Amino acid sequence: MKRILLPAGGAVLATGLLAAGLAGSAQAEPTADAAALASDAKAAEIIDFWTKSDNAALKQATAYYWDNKDVKKIVEKGGYVGNTKPGIVDPIGAEKKVTVKSHNVNLPKSIGKVFFEGRDGKLYWCSGTSIQSQYRNLVATAGHCVYDIKGNDEVVSKWVFVPSYYQGKAPYGIYVGKQAWTHYDLSTWEDFDRDYAFVTVYNGIGGVFNQGKKVTKKEYDAFTGAKETKDVEVTREEYKKGKLDPATTDSYWRKKGSKAEASGPDYPGAEVAKVAVLKADYEKAPVGKGNGYKFGEPVVENVTYNTAVDYIKKQKPDWKPGDALPAPTAEYPGVVALDERTNSTITTYYVQQWYKPGSDTKYYRTDYYVFSHLAKDTGRLGDNVGGQGVAWNQGTGKVVRTFGYPYAAHPDGSKPYTGVTPKWCYGKTGPKATKVASLKIEEHVSLKCAVTGGYNGAPWLLKYSNAKRMGYVNGVTSVLYDTDNNDRWDYMSSPYFDEETAAVYSAAAKVWSGPITWGLPK
Repeated sequence: MKRILLPAGGAVLATGLLAAGLAGSAQAEPTADAAALASDAKAAEIIDFWTKSDNAALKQATAYYWDNKDVKKIVEKGGYVGNTKPGIVDPIGAEKKVTVKSHNVNLPKSIGKVFFEGRDGKLYWCSGTSIQSQYRNLVATAGHCVYDIKGNDEVVSKWVFVPSYYQGKAPYGIYVGKQAWTHYDLSTWEDFDRDYAFVTVYNGIGGVFNQGKKVTKKEYDAFTGAKETKDVEVTREEYKKGKLDPATTDSYWRKKGSKAEASGPDYPGAEVAKVAVLKADYEKAPVGKGNGYKFGEPVVENVTYNTAVDYIKKQKPDWKPGDALPAPTAEYPGVVALDERTNSTITTYYVQQWYKPGSDTKYYRTDYYVFSHLAKDTGRLGDNVGGQGVAWNQGTGKVVRTFGYPYAAHPDGSKPYTGVTPKWCYGKTGPKATKVASLKIEEHVSLKCAVTGGYNGAPWLLKYSNAKRMGYVNGVTSVLYDTDNNDRWDYMSSPYFDEETAAVYSAAAKVWSGPITWGLPK
């Protein structure tokens, strides 16, 4: 072990966020580290994000994994010695036991996909499973499927769990992550020996999600839920009629090419466009009709944190989070407000520029849509799909069965898995500790299994009952390896679940989450 450990029987779980203890007179470092994933209000927005347009975002996500071709040397030696006795927590909600006469594997309802938005703004999935907890609201997965530890050390965004996921379908609902519990060594030091996470989730949301309702600009601005705009090309006559009819949605025009010429507002047929300027220039601009006059109110655009950061980096490429925000420029006049936990904004100030239309001018109508849920609370995760048990300080060299959603290609480019349905592996774990210096791994457990990326976070189930579809989570897929250098993954490894894993799990298993109430029908 790489940390100060407590003597057997000496661990003390603290209430609240941390589990810590004393070893002699020295203060041990904290064990469990908690990080908020979503507030009640934010949870409703996250449901909007993943479910609008017929669950389009769920379908667009791709497998998240670590490219481990840089692992040049794997060493297996030594064994595992825990500081406390082996422990287990029994599963909940086991399915009705049936007589099994074949060797077919019955897939547990508890497994599913973990979806999230990475700090790079892309949508990903990992594998995970529902596990036993006091409030039946807990998911186990890999720590790197919760923390973006590729140099960021921050929790990911829009985290949800979909048990029994299949082709964009969520048969038991979608469960938004409320709070992530990881080991302090992972969240602080990127220590892959602690690459596991336990996430409390809100009650599930299921039902029908509509495609959006067309509204006026005023209704769109007043709506606080999920919304979007669409531009439709129209004729100049349609544009002029729309501009004159206050009952229609707002429209605007833009020039294409160089045939539209600047003019004053009094030129016959002149049309107005908006030009972004610095806030100070906008504030000095007069109100009325004319070049350089104010063009309506400032436009405040709600964006993701990553979109706001990208805007800043276009202006100042060497800017990094924590630095002072650069002052707006003529090329990038937007005023950025960063907020990682809710919505960041970019505020833009516009003045008028009048043109006489050229022959190449095109006109567009902007339509406004809001999305409302026709959904219901599906209840607690564990009540719907059950929850696997948890085991720690168990011996190695024992048979486990793992379940997950592989998808990514092997290093040689071959792609044997679709990611549509879960796959499984079966075998004995390696009796010796797996060590990979480049990833700070000193005591992983290995398993021969030729799956690919997307299987990350998949549970390793000890004593799996094919009849009850239940077992004990005694590991999660962390790293894939090519041990015979044929450019195909053939092994994977998991952190060893010991008494410190149990402390992190125990802290998470006692935390209530409850239903999502804000922004959804009661």
